[in-house]
Amino acid sequence: MPGLGTLANVLAIISGGIIGVLFGKKIPQRVQETIQTGNAVAVLFIGIGGTLQHMLVLKNGTFATAGTMMMIFSMAIGGVIGEWLNIDRRMKQFGVWLKEKTGNAKDSQFVDGFVVSSLTVCIGAMAIVGSIQDGIHGDHSVLFAKAILDMIIVMVFATTKGKGCIFSAIPVGILQGSVTLLARLISPYITDAAMSNLSYVGSILIFCVGLNLLFDRKIRVANMLPALIVAAVWR
Repeated sequence: MPGLGTLANVLAIISGGIIGVLFGKKIPQRVQETIQTGNAVAVLFIGIGGTLQHMLVLKNGTFATAGTMMMIFSMAIGGVIGEWLNIDRRMKQFGVWLKEKTGNAKDSQFVDGFVVSSLTVCIGAMAIVGSIQDGIHGDHSVLFAKAILDMIIVMVFATTKGKGCIFSAIPVGILQGSVTLLARLISPYITDAAMSNLSYVGSILIFCVGLNLLFDRKIRVANMLPALIVAAVWR
């Protein structure tokens, strides 16, 4: 059944978010702050690890860097496109709309929780590769694995950022569902090199999410999302 992997992923995110919200209400503020810091550090290292996996290559017994021009141009061009489209503002506007429509107008963390969780669980090669395998071969294994990871991530986020994290299931469903439906059309263009580049740049964006969480910076990560497309089509 094509789409089953995305459905499982969406349900896992919702479940993890609900569990996180329920537990978060029972956790003292100082403990929530420690969880928030630990989660930020974890996200940073996920980003660092993924980046170094693609950036460093072993040549003649020494490490060398690879793909730096692709990374620089992808981030620069993607950032310009993202700022022009102002994806960050549109995501926040959608978060505000969700907050009002779901009766959470008084929740000051709703939008932040929605945006941060959405960026974390949507960015990455697993979402694209898994959705294509789901759409063409009915192979749900990658998305099932991603569902477990996302459930844990969203559960931890929700303990400190609340109900908004639950609704990160919406962009995941839209993104992965669309790729699954279009899998046969786009699969010829999703080469190993494209996936490697996408994972490379995606890990950098995840690192930026971690910076925002840890240092309360205002990097508009959503406005850098077009960098993923630039990286995927880079030759």
